[in-house]
Amino acid sequence: MMQQSKNMKRTVFASALAVVMAFSGFAPSASAVTQPEADTPLNKENLQKLAVKGMKRLNNGVKLDLGTNDAYIRILDEDLAKVTVLEKGEKEKETPAISKKDWKTPRFSVKDKKDHYELRTKELIIHIKKSQFGVKFMDEKGNVINEDYMNNGSAGYESGKPYVMKKTNPDENFYGFGEQSGLEVNKRGKSIGMWNTDAYAYNKDTKYLYTTIPFFIGLKNERAYGILFDNSHRSYFEMASESDDYYYFYANGGDLSYYFMNGPEISDVLDRYTELTGKMDVPAEWSLGLHQSKWGYTADEILNVAKTYREKEIPLDTMHFDIDYMDGYRVFTWSEEYKNALKTLKTMPGFKAIAINDPAVKQDENYQMYQEGTKNDFWAKNADGTPFIGPVWPGDSAFPDFSKEEVREWWAGKHNILFDQGIDGIWNDMNEPAVFLDDEKHNHTMPLDSYFGYEDNKIIHTEYHNLYGHDEADATYRAWEKHKPNTRPFVLTRDMFAGSQRYAALWTGDNVSNWEHLEMSLPMNMNIGMSGISFVGNDIGGFAQRPDAELFARWIEVGAFLPFSRIHYDSDAKAEVKQGQEPWAFGPEVEGISKKYIEMRYKLLPYLYNAFQDSAESGSPVQQPLVYQFQEDENTYDISDQFMFGNSLMLAPVVKQGQISRDVYLPENETWVDYWTGKEYTGGQTISVSAPLEHLPIFVKKNSIVPNRDVQQYTDEKPLTDLILDTYLTDKAEYSFYEDDGKTLDHENGEYNETSLKVEKRGKDIVFKQKKLVENYDSKLEKYTLKLNNTAKPKEVKAGSAKYKAAASMDEMTKTSRSYFYDAKAKKLYVNIPVEEKRDVRIKQ
Repeated sequence: MMQQSKNMKRTVFASALAVVMAFSGFAPSASAVTQPEADTPLNKENLQKLAVKGMKRLNNGVKLDLGTNDAYIRILDEDLAKVTVLEKGEKEKETPAISKKDWKTPRFSVKDKKDHYELRTKELIIHIKKSQFGVKFMDEKGNVINEDYMNNGSAGYESGKPYVMKKTNPDENFYGFGEQSGLEVNKRGKSIGMWNTDAYAYNKDTKYLYTTIPFFIGLKNERAYGILFDNSHRSYFEMASESDDYYYFYANGGDLSYYFMNGPEISDVLDRYTELTGKMDVPAEWSLGLHQSKWGYTADEILNVAKTYREKEIPLDTMHFDIDYMDGYRVFTWSEEYKNALKTLKTMPGFKAIAINDPAVKQDENYQMYQEGTKNDFWAKNADGTPFIGPVWPGDSAFPDFSKEEVREWWAGKHNILFDQGIDGIWNDMNEPAVFLDDEKHNHTMPLDSYFGYEDNKIIHTEYHNLYGHDEADATYRAWEKHKPNTRPFVLTRDMFAGSQRYAALWTGDNVSNWEHLEMSLPMNMNIGMSGISFVGNDIGGFAQRPDAELFARWIEVGAFLPFSRIHYDSDAKAEVKQGQEPWAFGPEVEGISKKYIEMRYKLLPYLYNAFQDSAESGSPVQQPLVYQFQEDENTYDISDQFMFGNSLMLAPVVKQGQISRDVYLPENETWVDYWTGKEYTGGQTISVSAPLEHLPIFVKKNSIVPNRDVQQYTDEKPLTDLILDTYLTDKAEYSFYEDDGKTLDHENGEYNETSLKVEKRGKDIVFKQKKLVENYDSKLEKYTLKLNNTAKPKEVKAGSAKYKAAASMDEMTKTSRSYFYDAKAKKLYVNIPVEEKRDVRIKQ
């Protein structure tokens, strides 16, 4: 029976593989990538020209009579407004993107002027033109931030398609839009589409990818604003792609509803946007370590790869179990060999495990998931009301209707089947939803006339498609509350909508092992971060095809600094070259490079963890485009191949084959330090740097403290007892260090520590000062090692009247409290400061 079962699995796998290769397109060319049906253009000769016939003041804004339509301008906060245009009698709706629904309306005034109405808060002035309906947003001084384009119908419906036309000028730039292809971070001039699509082996010209985030940031005259088009239908953003005078966005159906938020800083916009759509959680610390995965690992290979990481002392936290672990690709089932492998893996020190999960439920009358879903009417339906059945990995399958609350609860409840075996995180795949049918009716997904919801409240697929993965992520996230209470969830997804950051991290789907994809990953991730999704990464080395040694080395250098860091690659059955993508698979040189940068990630975990805490609090990206921090420097607006990793480190990776040097732009009004050499540069210039294969150019912003620690083989191997404060000082550097247990939800109840750390020059002295802001967590931290770069030998170090002892070596210093060591050759000073030191530490020079 066992042999028969294995043969059946091989048959199912071979059939499914043949289907996906036929439908997905094996070669990564634009024509081979799965895409939806043709775009539906906006007919600009048929736009509405609406006029305001009357106005009624509301408790949070105004209602405008537009004749055939009504418009609502609602003031949610001083810098946040919602604009809605509906047919008369229609009620306002929100998509599931919106998390915060109750806003405390600020004081605002409404005035009836000659040709417009004026709404005013402390930070916004909104003009509503009467003769032809149009909206203009200004700051409190009357400077125009954003306005409708009035040369044609400014906003309304064209044959049922909601649209908004906006005025622009040649100096305005655009960022965000979620997951987009292309090599440019600035999306001005681009034609962008949003319809979640299983785009295997996409390239820089592929228009439709896996995730829809209908949000963008405009930057004009060094001032930022944001717009969320709250519409889940297939949508389009023509960002000055037709003219330098205007841009517009529209959708195939649904309502005209958008939120406008004023900056003026980009950080202000993202803080407000993530307040509206929901902040992410502080992740479990283990999820910030390195992950290793492959589609097609045998059970033995999973164990052997994990063992090899430990033997070679290359840090790793997590092994992923791809679809092979299931019984015939039936979700929430186990193959015994993989179940046994998981048990063995969990006996090895420090390993976490993540299991993939697909939404498709095999149509099998003897399969409990299918039985329950059918009995309870849990499936998405065809237009005629029968359950939709389509082929995916298990063969013909039904698809859960995640729009229903009871289905999300049911799905969440099933995760004990995975958790009970030792699974720590869930990886949601194929949730666009993907279907292996590529005729004109299906286009690799369900028919557009299929539906979700209830018979008396149907949600047509055209509206729900982009929300499917969002609601599945919600259902998956709930599983922790049911089965792993007080444990931080980790959900990884391929498909998102605005607001999905509340539930999941994102990886950018089935990328390709080529240089174009390495280059494209940088602006792609940066724009995803500028769309409220900080926890993002790409398959390191590429998923489809295989990299050579040079490409993998350059990719792991970048990959070690991705917010979500995972090596993952395609089945050998689909690769011409049977090349592994583990760090040692390319020989000793690349193994050494991999180890160097992976270890650096683990050293920087305190810095990375704090960057994520900042993101959970304010929406700030972890992987930032330079423009995020330096929007006053116009030279940063189009830089797509450099990024800030957190607030202080700037990386300039090599993304071109054969390149061993590159130009690096250093943003103005800062001093920059070469991380490797200590050489300082004045900002506002472009420099050329050497970059041999083993070298990733990294620069540190002066007046920064970069907290780090000793290397671990996994994140929880050793408690953090010595926090190294790598300090680059001009006059004053400050850092707010956050610490909690990294595992539970106790921090939500205030169980965390926050300490203000400050290093500053006072005359000829340098003074270290700490202040405990919050002390509610039982930390294991014993000392700080203050590391001062490029500094002179001190005459003495003291706290109050107590002198610190000079040590002859680093080893001696680390073994004695209240001591210091000066490395004359490197011009670095190390000071061993007990955490309980209450007095300022003064370094006299």
